[in-house]
Amino acid sequence: MEFLMDPSIWAGLLTLVILEIVLGIDNLVFIAILVKKLPPHQRDRARIIGLSLALIMRLGLLSLVSWLVTLTRPLLTLGELSFSGRDLILMAGGFFLLFKATMELHERLEGKLHEAGTSVAYAGFGVVIAQILVLDAVFSLDSIITAVGMVDNLAVMMIAVVLAMVVMLVASKPLTEFVNAHPTVVVLCLSFLLMIGFSLVAEGFGLHIPKGYLYAAIGFSILIEFLNQLAKRNSQKAEARLPLRERTTQAIFNLMGGGKRVEEEAIETQPQTREQGFAEEERHMISGVLSLAERSIRTVMTPRADIVWLDVTDDPELVLEELMASSHSQFPVCEGELDNLLGVVRSKELVAGLKEGKALAELAHNQDPIIVPDSISVIRLLSILREARGNLVLVNDEFGTVQGLVTPHDLLEAIVGEFLDEDEIPEVLAQEDGWLVKGSTDLHYLEQVLARKGLVDPDNDYATLAGMLLAWSGQLPEPGAVFEREDLRFEVTEVEDFRIAQVRITPLTA
Repeated sequence: MEFLMDPSIWAGLLTLVILEIVLGIDNLVFIAILVKKLPPHQRDRARIIGLSLALIMRLGLLSLVSWLVTLTRPLLTLGELSFSGRDLILMAGGFFLLFKATMELHERLEGKLHEAGTSVAYAGFGVVIAQILVLDAVFSLDSIITAVGMVDNLAVMMIAVVLAMVVMLVASKPLTEFVNAHPTVVVLCLSFLLMIGFSLVAEGFGLHIPKGYLYAAIGFSILIEFLNQLAKRNSQKAEARLPLRERTTQAIFNLMGGGKRVEEEAIETQPQTREQGFAEEERHMISGVLSLAERSIRTVMTPRADIVWLDVTDDPELVLEELMASSHSQFPVCEGELDNLLGVVRSKELVAGLKEGKALAELAHNQDPIIVPDSISVIRLLSILREARGNLVLVNDEFGTVQGLVTPHDLLEAIVGEFLDEDEIPEVLAQEDGWLVKGSTDLHYLEQVLARKGLVDPDNDYATLAGMLLAWSGQLPEPGAVFEREDLRFEVTEVEDFRIAQVRITPLTA
């Protein structure tokens, strides 16, 4: 009872347990790194065996405490330097830590990880256990010598070692999983081992480095890494608030090089190769597919002003000439105005019928058009066009007014870009100092061509370049009006029929 009532015994026991845990963390970290080389089903067993061997070795060394004290006697003398058995063991252990930590750091910094590739070459179970055994010997000697210097009671030393090893055994798996899941922590821990190995070598040469300096450096590094992990976690939480589709789309855009604008110098000095990522055409197609779900039907349809339609009141001969000169395969047939729609007829049926003397109204009979609301999504429209068997689809607003029409050709252009006719002018025409762009150009397509993000805003109603400039101006701008946003300059060069027809875009750096 006198033994249990001595406060110095409890104070020494508590201090030694904490110290043994601190000293054992290095051992545990290195065991976590070594067992990573084993197959997953052997790692837990190797970790338990390693810690058990460490406990047995430390208890065995404690039982030989009287012999350890004699290790301080000089055994080897080289000039003015004399080395004891303790010094030689510390030097050997220090060099081992320096070599092993350096090799592990080299593998990680060079990217040659143990489990890289499809076929993983794991280390042998016995080899890893042998390395753990040597490691236990090194760390056990250091911690036991420290214990001998702190406490004179052998029972207290053994109890402290057992308690410390039990704590480490319970925390070994969570600590191992955490270390393996955070590569920067692994590099940090290997750096600690380099520092401890250096201190062991220095102590073997008689240069004693106070443990407080080492633990202060380790503690400061751990604090910095904790703040780094906290910032990374908060960043991941912020990303998690974004919709999954948007996160996936942005990730693929970054993979394609579309996450940020590529400087012209980089393009000139690094010609694109297959190893550098997707080709330009591939990036346009992939970004076109990924942006379909975000686009409104107005961005892919032919607007009302550009629809070519036939009036039943027109002269049949003039209608026939128009059909022969047109490249369209289908035509809306109306009476007087576009909103008074009678039907949608294929051009070959119209030509054949008119040559036979049939009237347009007769040809449009029973040719009911497919009409969709302007609020429909492009993804839903895709399935409707698939069922339409090649027929065009008319887009109406809530008042029944025709806003535009969509064909499979329009959707294909939204994905891969323009398919120009012989007499058609490109929507975006590259020039020496910038681009000449039609006002009706879709903003998604414009972002692809200019390799810039930020023109499309899902909170705004406009879908074209003209709509964006109208929103900025608040009214129909005059030719020559200039708008500057970020690094681009927009100049309205042509206005016709109360709409912006053409815009010149130049980088402000030009």
